[in-house]
Amino acid sequence: MAAVPAPPETDTMPKLKTRKSALKRIKQTGTGKFRRYQGGKRHLMTGKRASRKRRLSGSAEVTSADHRRVAAALPYGGR
Repeated sequence: MAAVPAPPETDTMPKLKTRKSALKRIKQTGTGKFRRYQGGKRHLMTGKRASRKRRLSGSAEVTSADHRRVAAALPYGGR
């Protein structure tokens, strides 16, 4: 029986996996910052002030404390 030759060795690093849950929730801006959507809008909206509902409608920037974790979860940026 003939021996099967080994595949050639490569010096490339393995690909990094993107966390799909973070990809669905967070987007990266053109300057490299991350934007996320506000929580607290799914139910019980009738008891909340109109100004609070307007404030929750927009997106917010990810804080600097969470930036490194988000960047690790999205190694290739958020689309």
